[in-house]
Amino acid sequence: MCLAVPGRVLDIGERDGTRMATVDFGGVQKEVCLEYLPDLRVGEYAIVHVGFALQRLDEESAKQTLELFAELGMLQEEFGDPWELAAEAGEGVQQ
Repeated sequence: MCLAVPGRVLDIGERDGTRMATVDFGGVQKEVCLEYLPDLRVGEYAIVHVGFALQRLDEESAKQTLELFAELGMLQEEFGDPWELAAEAGEGVQQ
């Protein structure tokens, strides 16, 4: 599943002519493209989907959503170690 997840912008820079940010998703940090939100600033929250910041979000809503996703195990599903997730998925497969 691919979620749109809220995250907090930690820093902003440019890579190959594209405005990029390091975004924190409740402890997991990822590089995110800011081309759709050119005025987003460090410290603000945005909803991110497939590596693109799509919409600005207030801090309270972002934190509530992250807490709910964590309770449901959705953050681990979205950001977990791909090798670990593949191993878990393969446990039920008979050879």
